[in-house]
Amino acid sequence: MIIVRSPLRITLGGGGTDLPSYYRDHGGFLVAAAIDKYVYITLHKTFQPGYIVKYSELERVDQASDIRHPIVRAAIELVGTDDRVEIASMADIPAGTGLGSSGSFTTALLRALHTRQRNVISPHALAEQACHIEIDLLREPVGKQDQFIAAYGGVTCFEFNKDDSVAVTAAAISHEVLDNLEDGLCLFFTGYTRSASAILKDQDDKSKAKDGSVIDNLHYIKDLGRRSHAALLQGDLPRFGELMDEHWQQKKQRSADMSNRQIDEWYVTAMRNGALGGKLSGAGGGGFLMFYTESKRRLLHAMLEQGLEEVRFRFDFEGSKTMMQ
Repeated sequence: MIIVRSPLRITLGGGGTDLPSYYRDHGGFLVAAAIDKYVYITLHKTFQPGYIVKYSELERVDQASDIRHPIVRAAIELVGTDDRVEIASMADIPAGTGLGSSGSFTTALLRALHTRQRNVISPHALAEQACHIEIDLLREPVGKQDQFIAAYGGVTCFEFNKDDSVAVTAAAISHEVLDNLEDGLCLFFTGYTRSASAILKDQDDKSKAKDGSVIDNLHYIKDLGRRSHAALLQGDLPRFGELMDEHWQQKKQRSADMSNRQIDEWYVTAMRNGALGGKLSGAGGGGFLMFYTESKRRLLHAMLEQGLEEVRFRFDFEGSKTMMQ
């Protein structure tokens, strides 16, 4: 039995500039944090030949090429494994909630397959393989941050270079500031799940078409990411909260599907009850509302009255990890 976990993530600034359609022309930057909510993959040797794959569905097939789940099929074809294997996935948070579950799933699956093959793989190579599967092989309109933050963990800065290389740097934030940031960030589940692909495809298509408004918006978001990083380095968390709000107002301009009336009402309620800034996690359209506050009890009480449930978390500094083999 092999058990691997990869963390989910929150984006602290610069989200959206990690799509190839943008960074290949302009370069991208963002800062993200891995959190202690995970996607788990288990691999187990079976008695009879064939592949058993368990996720929201159950598959039993004789050949890897017959597996319907595209990421599982592509990962097995890339890394290889014998045909007496059962693969199962579980997660602390459902997919489609804006916390990067697809990248976490892919990195965990790849690490499990490499562990089975007794391959040693670095976090960087793991992230690159996950990106290769999702972006190059499956042609998903996604960026690179989810795979990289899942592989590395921590509170981490990423420079996405025009030549497709990625520079990874741990954010040099003091322990005291990290503790205060962790305490002040709140996640609330909106009850909406969605596929990020539709929203990201719209951005991707517009970027490829050199749509000036989207490109200018992403330039602005990239600058906001750098300013957010600077605020964190300086320990100016109220400023970081204000930049989150500025980011959300910019983010909503990229797509009409980014928000809806109910989400906007919840956002206003939060801002009136102690939140200094916030945004929807991930591509938008649903998932989790994230806020920074220095009046946590007041904010929690107000959002509870709105029927929203907080999901508590801490930062994860381990990244993708084999738990048992």
